[in-house]
Amino acid sequence: MTTEAKAVINTADLKLDHWKQGEFYESADTSFGKLLGLAGLGISYNEVPSGKSSCPFHNHHVEDELFYVIAGAGEYRFGDERHAIKAGDTLGAPAGGPETAHQIINTGTATLVYLGISTMAKTEIVEYPDSGKFLAKTNRAKTNTAKTNTDSAGTGRFRHIGRPETNLDYWDGEPGA
Repeated sequence: MTTEAKAVINTADLKLDHWKQGEFYESADTSFGKLLGLAGLGISYNEVPSGKSSCPFHNHHVEDELFYVIAGAGEYRFGDERHAIKAGDTLGAPAGGPETAHQIINTGTATLVYLGISTMAKTEIVEYPDSGKFLAKTNRAKTNTAKTNTDSAGTGRFRHIGRPETNLDYWDGEPGA
């Protein structure tokens, strides 16, 4: 554990980032695994308003995720199924294909509060079945919670969002090919 890391963190003391994207996506959240000195385990605290979700329907090819509902009620979209969720429920999202795609939606009237815990792979592929896109990324640098393609200069981090139909030939653009 580094000197900056803490052994105990109370979620009431976390500084949350509030963001909104369109009409359906909104959250006040933060990732805090590094504050605990954890390099291989990601932890996020999420507060999602009624009628909203904090992320699109997606699946991870490498990372496993677990969610623990602290307060509120909602719906857990998992693969082709939908499950009612409430405080005290634990949700699993193992790595896999579209059959493990998942999304938490606040269908209740109060704020939905949950913890997200995940393995932190150095390289990850994420698919988004509803929109047909994918994300290829590395997690070698400081985590950027913004859901964009931007990267700070000099971090060595790779992040690309695309669609399979833009697939190029292996030799495309290579000199002498």
